[in-house]
Amino acid sequence: MKRPYLSVVVPAYNTSVSCTHLLDSLRLSQYNNFEVIIGDDGSFEPIEVLCRDIVVRCSFPVVFVRLEQNIGPAGARNVAAKRAKGTILVFLDSDVEVYSDTLQCIADAFKKDLDLVALTGVWDKHQRTSKFFPQYKALRDWSYWMNERDRDGYYYLFSTRIAAIKKNVFERLRGFDTTFRQMEDVEFTYRVARRYAIVFFPTVRVHHEFEDFWPVAKKYFWRSFYWTKLYKVRRKFDPVATTRWESFAALTAFGFFITLVAATILFFIYPSAWIRKYSIGAVLIFLLMHTLLIRKFLLFVYQEKGWWFMIRSFIVGIVLYCIIVFGSIYFFVQQALNLQKEAFYRDSLKY
Repeated sequence: MKRPYLSVVVPAYNTSVSCTHLLDSLRLSQYNNFEVIIGDDGSFEPIEVLCRDIVVRCSFPVVFVRLEQNIGPAGARNVAAKRAKGTILVFLDSDVEVYSDTLQCIADAFKKDLDLVALTGVWDKHQRTSKFFPQYKALRDWSYWMNERDRDGYYYLFSTRIAAIKKNVFERLRGFDTTFRQMEDVEFTYRVARRYAIVFFPTVRVHHEFEDFWPVAKKYFWRSFYWTKLYKVRRKFDPVATTRWESFAALTAFGFFITLVAATILFFIYPSAWIRKYSIGAVLIFLLMHTLLIRKFLLFVYQEKGWWFMIRSFIVGIVLYCIIVFGSIYFFVQQALNLQKEAFYRDSLKY
């Protein structure tokens, strides 16, 4: 059998339904010289058994690598990648669906540019659901990649929803660092970018149905927590997981929230005219700064969905930005508590 050029690597944990949809979309691919390796990350029931019906209909090889314990998507990707036979590793999440030209675009990119080492793609802005938040999240991510991303950036985030890299480079870098759970893609991006550019290809697309508010908010919180941990180690800001403008937008959103709460409390405790004047002024300043920082996204949403959707997006965005800041604050609080515990333990040893 001909050696595959592309090896599609997919981590999976109790996601047999989404894996079925992904495999079904891969069956319609224009490109055919590829294999699929699914790293079953200790699912309750083996993914291989649950996906048996769709696998027999696939014309491409599908390999399942079963892990006995759940070690996280980074570890599952590393284990699955070791079984890859292709020259190029294509990383996909189990809950995406490829377009018919997705793999063809990836193969063409590497064959046309022999110096290309790594690329990243994008998930489209459309959602099948009519719910507000999934539509908002799809538009928010699309706007970030297409409208707001730093155009002069040397590299882009190696987003494991859809990204590809030469296998020999991935092996030389020893894969993803499993200690940076939920931030392994950012940490890996930094290591790749020490020597190579990660090129953004907007034609390399996948479809992803986003979750509702609370699951995404939880991910934002912990991603911010681990990003702060990574920042503390590196002592350097790189616009990979975010841009400088978006970081300022998060801070102004948090500032708006804090001043609004403070103004409300002061309004009832000290109902004097000057307190009202200056507290309301501070609220309006933060609100204006935040609006200016996210104006590109607001204009984009207005053009896509209209005024009412834009207003709701503005409010939800402030809430999510505050959650992101709280995630970062929680990291420093935890660090302080750990230092306090260590100091208490050292003092106890003296007696």
